[in-house]
Amino acid sequence: MNSKIIGIVLVIAGIFLALWGYNIYDAASSQVTRAISGDTPIEAWAGMAGGIIAVLIGITKLK
Repeated sequence: MNSKIIGIVLVIAGIFLALWGYNIYDAASSQVTRAISGDTPIEAWAGMAGGIIAVLIGITKLK
């Protein structure tokens, strides 16, 4: 029972974290930075990757 609650929390938190990372990636300041220098903010990559990892771990806890 406790493992399933942790899994649900991880899935929900992972979705929000991935959306936050994508929001940073798609922000106007990030688009200007990518157009000029080609660099993507590390917060965007960390949010998207961390969110995906949290979702995957959460799914394994639900099984």
